[in-house]
Formats: sequence, C-alpha cells, structure tokens
Amino acid sequence: MHLNHREAQMSITLQEAQTMVAAAIAKAEELDIKINVAVCDAGGRLVAFARMDGAIWAGVYGSQGKAVASVAFGRPSGEMQERAGSPIVTGIRSAEGDHMIASLGGVPLIRDGAPVGACGVGGGTGEEDEECAQAAVDSVS
Repeated sequence: MHLNHREAQMSITLQEAQTMVAAAIAKAEELDIKINVAVCDAGGRLVAFARMDGAIWAGVYGSQGKAVASVAFGRPSGEMQERAGSPIVTGIRSAEGDHMIASLGGVPLIRDGAPVGACGVGGGTGEEDEECAQAAVDSVS
C-alpha cells in the first residue's frame, strides 16, 4: 500500500520513529541518564522502541504509557497529571485499556493541528524524560 503525500503527512513513518528514538537517546547521553524510549502512531500503537543498557525495566511500560497519553490528548502527558483522576480522563483511560500514563515524559508530534504520533520516555526524572521526548519530537518537526 502506498500513501499519497497528504496521507504520509498524517502518519508517522518508521524512519521518523527511528530518528526520534536516536534523538531521545542522544539527549539522554548528554544528560548522563539511562532511558527507555517509545514512539507510537496516532492510534497509540508502538512504532519504535529502545531500552538503553542499564535503564530500569519499569521504564519500558512508563515510556509507552506516556506516549499513548500524549497522542490521545494531543498534548504533553505531563499536562494531564493534574486531571489524571478526573472522571473523564479515568473513563477514557479505562475504555482505552488502561495503557495511558499521565506523567511528565510524553510529547506529541503535531501536524496540521492533529497528533500523528508521540514519544514517551521513562528512566530519568520527569523533567529529564520530558527533555528527551521533546528532543525526539524536535528531530522530525
């Protein structure tokens, strides 16, 4: 199946996802931290993932959950932290399968006003994770 130019702009490609992973890891190395990095598509499905040697295994799930929350709401996952327990967010999270994590470290990739993917990072502090995820998104923006 071939995507036309318009469809391609509304999707995240494997090449972009891999570029994002590499950019997040480069930022983590600069910060001297070990991370897990997940990149998902507009539907919250994993496109690319990497776990740096020595990164905590819990970050495997944290990074993916942050990416899913970020793309679902079209904003950084940390912005959802305050509302994480609200009935609407709880209901959406439950209906989606409870994969979302509303915590610092997920940043959406927005094109034409719509989220087409997201990067989630786990392993550092929330601020460090966010910085790595932002570097990932900036690498393809």
